[in-house]
Amino acid sequence: MKIIDMHCDTILGLLEKEQKYQDVSLYANDLCVDIQKLKAGDYLIQNFALFTDQKTLEIPEHQTMKLMDMYYRMLEENQEYIAPVLRYDDIERNAKDGKLSAMLTLEDGGVVFDDLAMLRNYYRLGVRMIALTWNYENGIGFPNLSINDMGTDYKQVNFFQRVDTVNGLTDFGIDYIREMEHLGMIIDVSHLNDAGFYDVLNYTSKPFVASHSNARSICPVARNMSDDMILELAKRGGVMGINFCGDFLALHDQENGPSRISDIIEQIKYIKNLAGIDVIGLGTDFDGINSELEIKDASQMSKLAQALKEEGFSEEEIEKIFYRNALRVYKEVLK
Repeated sequence: MKIIDMHCDTILGLLEKEQKYQDVSLYANDLCVDIQKLKAGDYLIQNFALFTDQKTLEIPEHQTMKLMDMYYRMLEENQEYIAPVLRYDDIERNAKDGKLSAMLTLEDGGVVFDDLAMLRNYYRLGVRMIALTWNYENGIGFPNLSINDMGTDYKQVNFFQRVDTVNGLTDFGIDYIREMEHLGMIIDVSHLNDAGFYDVLNYTSKPFVASHSNARSICPVARNMSDDMILELAKRGGVMGINFCGDFLALHDQENGPSRISDIIEQIKYIKNLAGIDVIGLGTDFDGINSELEIKDASQMSKLAQALKEEGFSEEEIEKIFYRNALRVYKEVLK
């Protein structure tokens, strides 16, 4: 069963390890994602996010460049196993050559100095998907979950707060998504607020994604998507990647609740019944979440496939969830 994971934070994890130790490796490590685990899990594509926390760094873009350097150094060191995706044809060629595909993404697209020239340069450097915001407002738009006034400790955030239906994309943000569409970059609305989501819907024409977001009706946190948003994403031909973070899957009595397969299944069943199977994908958020994971890493995704089979999902439906839906969007948007 091939797999496309639309979101992980592994590159940041590798960079943090390199700053403390030597011999950091993408091939084998103690994170959730490495090449050995991806091969064991039969992955087709792993998206690697360059996550930059804009409020804790004097020049956030410097961090983004360090992460990008790490990404390309890791690919160069493992070029016999994994290769980048710049065009859709690269996916097919890499698979034919027996290699994994890596797609470079940004988490918080505000690292552009409010300048479309920088956006174009990120495209030239290989970025093919961008999450427009993280948990802070930026020059593009606003998040639902804002920690602007709550310090920098993500663990103290109240996940239930601030569903923002008022503040849409900025004028620059509208120009930004139009330029992304022109270039052939995939727009990612995870973390973006509700008003911004509808602006993306109104100012673009191609499919877009919510790379790591779940259904708000099942787990009522601001980071998840409303039923109407899911329905509109499905009508556009987009895909939402199921986030394995326990706090976004189901309600728990404590913070950093466990990530359980049964809760992943409930999310998938709900979204399928609401909007159809074609809108569902995977966006684990591996190496970016603190939950106790029942699917502990990329090598164990067969556990989810087996659970879906036991719940009555067909082979075709599981393939759509695991890779075909995301692949369809990649084929339509990437140039």
